[in-house]
Amino acid sequence: MSQVPPPPSGPPAGLTPDERTWGGAAHWSSFVGLVLGGLSFVGPLLVLLLKGSTSPYVRRQAVESLNFQLSMLIYLAVSFVLAFVLIGFLLLPVVGVLWLVFTIIGSVKSAEGGEYRYPLTIRMVS
Repeated sequence: MSQVPPPPSGPPAGLTPDERTWGGAAHWSSFVGLVLGGLSFVGPLLVLLLKGSTSPYVRRQAVESLNFQLSMLIYLAVSFVLAFVLIGFLLLPVVGVLWLVFTIIGSVKSAEGGEYRYPLTIRMVS
């Protein structure tokens, strides 16, 4: 039985520092959008529109982040509605913590040049 070598652990070859920066910006810009008005999906959308056509890597990261931000917005709205039957009060903080943790992980992985796929994401934009 042959051994399969582990995948390389460094950033993918061929990515420029500019691509890694914009790939990371696709994720951390959601923090900026949240602070500037609660619209965390605007940052990834802007990265997709501004730099998505120049790099397949930046496009993949922007689409992934945009899908996650829109999914979290849906989960937040459902939790808010469910707050009227009291279960939403438990779901609201869970959604907030998941958003924070996964967005930080995505920002770090993408800035290092790695691919990051968010869990719990509805893939609406491709």
